[in-house]
Amino acid sequence: MIGNFKAISISHKTAPVKVREQMALNEASAKQLMMQLREITNAEELLVLSTCNRSEIYYSSEKDFSSEIIKLLCLQKGVADFNEYAGYFININNNDEAVQHLFNVSIGLESQVVGDIQIINQVKHAYQWSADLNLAGPYLHRLLHTIFFTNKKVVQGTPFRDGAASVSYATVELAEQLIAEVANPKALVIGLGEMGADVCRNLANSNIKDITITNRTQLRAEELAAECNVKVIPFENVWEAIAASDVVICSISKEEPFISYEKVKELNILSHKFFIDISVPRSVEEKVEDVPGVLVYHIDNIRSKATEALEKRLKAIPLVKEFIAASIVEFNDWSKEMMVSPTINKLKNALEQIRQEELNRYLKQMNEEEAKKVELITKNIMQKIMKLPVLQLKAACKRGEAETLIDVLNDLFDLEKQSADA
Repeated sequence: MIGNFKAISISHKTAPVKVREQMALNEASAKQLMMQLREITNAEELLVLSTCNRSEIYYSSEKDFSSEIIKLLCLQKGVADFNEYAGYFININNNDEAVQHLFNVSIGLESQVVGDIQIINQVKHAYQWSADLNLAGPYLHRLLHTIFFTNKKVVQGTPFRDGAASVSYATVELAEQLIAEVANPKALVIGLGEMGADVCRNLANSNIKDITITNRTQLRAEELAAECNVKVIPFENVWEAIAASDVVICSISKEEPFISYEKVKELNILSHKFFIDISVPRSVEEKVEDVPGVLVYHIDNIRSKATEALEKRLKAIPLVKEFIAASIVEFNDWSKEMMVSPTINKLKNALEQIRQEELNRYLKQMNEEEAKKVELITKNIMQKIMKLPVLQLKAACKRGEAETLIDVLNDLFDLEKQSADA
């Protein structure tokens, strides 16, 4: 398995949102796919990661199963024309490149918004799904825990995750700040185009729990509500929802402002109401802020905040890459040592067998105290004999010469025969 780690990916870099949505997997469908893949590939280790921006399958196998995996995914998602979609996927069949890719994705270097704060939790969920099915073996366990440790170093040692670096992130961050002192705050999202949908997904992961969405196309609103576990109302009831909400996020494409001064003035606002307008052209009339208790924030306010955070993150990328590179070196050293572990165990078993055979020849001639002393002495001798080959094997791993030394030890001690006899 060592050296056979592979990946298949479809992401915002290779496919439009319409295609990515079709390939998206929830927990149940991801687990179903992994169970089917285990039967097809016989892979002992599998990981399926699916977000709004990517769907990826990582697996360990000597054989390239990319074509079969893509076909199976398309079949599961009800996509009949496999050839039409195959071009949206990239296949990573080199072990080191697949490891590097999972690091980059998990830390946020491959995200649509660089330094995405959600991706690491999504990777943890994927890891849990894999573990639930006993499909995370020693390699994946070590790899993912190394990634999580690296992520912690990035968070603590760089500004790579500081601030909201996209309009949708910045919008939700602003909404949280505005209603931080409100008990049980209510948020409303009007309009579910790409920006509005992103805001909805980010709200679902925020501290705001009472979230309602609405859209002119009811089906679109219902699909997103099911995905994000939020409430949905018919578009004709939007003004009732505006009246009941503390913060209203508007993303409606319309030439004239949808939220007018006259309509807001009729709401009888008793405390505060916040409007965040992320539409271009603007969908909240500027004069709305003249209504007592109302504050309006427009796209330019949010975008400048997002741009500043993004610049900080981009400057931090070289340091983030250094952290990742150091972690990969450490992980590779471990994985190389894993390659020699079976040989070490075989050698240990071979020496133990010799020790036991010789002991058995003389134990009947010893009393209990003598037998204990001989047991201790022979164990210590065996450990000292084992020490040098183990050190040499580990050193050979780092030099890339482990296979040669493994062959020598196998020949010297006839380890394959010893293993078969055992």
